[in-house]
Amino acid sequence: MIVLVPALAGALLVGGLIALLVGLRPAPVIDRPSRARKTIELSRQTRILLLSGSTAGVVAFLVTGWVLALIAVPVAFVGLPVLLSSSSATARIKRLEAMEEWTRSLAGVLTVGVGLEQALVATLRSTPAAIAPEVTRLVARLRARWVTEDALRAFADELDDATGDLVAANLILGARRRGAGLASVLEGLAESVAADVRARRQVEADRAKPRATARSVTLISVGVLVILALSGTYVEPYQSPLGQIVLVALLSAYVATLVWMKRMAIGQAMPRFLAPVTASSRQGGVG
Repeated sequence: MIVLVPALAGALLVGGLIALLVGLRPAPVIDRPSRARKTIELSRQTRILLLSGSTAGVVAFLVTGWVLALIAVPVAFVGLPVLLSSSSATARIKRLEAMEEWTRSLAGVLTVGVGLEQALVATLRSTPAAIAPEVTRLVARLRARWVTEDALRAFADELDDATGDLVAANLILGARRRGAGLASVLEGLAESVAADVRARRQVEADRAKPRATARSVTLISVGVLVILALSGTYVEPYQSPLGQIVLVALLSAYVATLVWMKRMAIGQAMPRFLAPVTASSRQGGVG
């Protein structure tokens, strides 16, 4: 029973740090079917990592006798890829590139003299994959005879991005005024988004250097810990209950450092400026 105390303490500390990381990340409150499918895929990947980590934890426990390995190894399998990856920043850049390409394509269609709604429908086939679900639902709403402004506001809500708000706002103004010049405005906006993409790629390249260093240091540390646990008497003091508690404290401090580095690398997203579409306005837009 006494041996289980450090394991329980390790679970609470490491689990608390992971929960803190997840809790600090902003979560959208708007229901998005495309995001729901992405969550299912991530959950499946997490289950695979958790199963692999549990198997490795049992093996580590049988070899070293550390009760802490039953919890620390599965948590490491799930948490380290999240803390050391840059998938969120890469996904945001890809979405910005997709918005820039789609805006430029829309501007090209508008130059031939078609209406805004027809131009939006025409861009569906050439829409980049990163924003294809959002554009598909926008076209579906227009075909269902939504008011164009309400459909564009719902489109901005699904993009959930300041740049998406900027694109949607220009389209809303174009839908209201129905005048010439929208194509040139969108072309200039696409150039601005392209410059933003180049700047973000440069920033991400600078952030990738310390992230690669942290990844290398983590892999080396894990390798050294495994080697020391399998050979020699250097880690024998950590097999006692007090040693397990000390090990939990050291691992928790290391995880806290990775969480701190992850928070600094994420940065703050630009705030949106378009108000969400209310349920009453959506119902009124369907005709």
